[in-house]
Amino acid sequence: MTLSLMHFFKVTTQAELLWVIFGFLAQSMFMMRFLIQWIASERARRSVVPVAFWYFSLAGGLTLLAYAIHRRDPVFIFGQALGTVIYVRNLWLIHAARRLPVE
Repeated sequence: MTLSLMHFFKVTTQAELLWVIFGFLAQSMFMMRFLIQWIASERARRSVVPVAFWYFSLAGGLTLLAYAIHRRDPVFIFGQALGTVIYVRNLWLIHAARRLPVE
């Protein structure tokens, strides 16, 4: 099974196969944010961006960043690094707003 997977993904070592599997798991985590956003919006019958969207964005972005660094892909690294900053900032703003007293 391992050899057929290695052939399918065009990798030559088991370590590279594990990285490809890690990359697929990272991409799946990143895609989950869209599913979460879609379900929340359907339930509310309006466009909603739940906090979980930003947590999945951050987790998926960081794991994809690790994968991109391993693959040494500068375009992918730049995109995921910038996205990670945006996700952290959105979570920071959300948590800061929750700490404000209600008027």
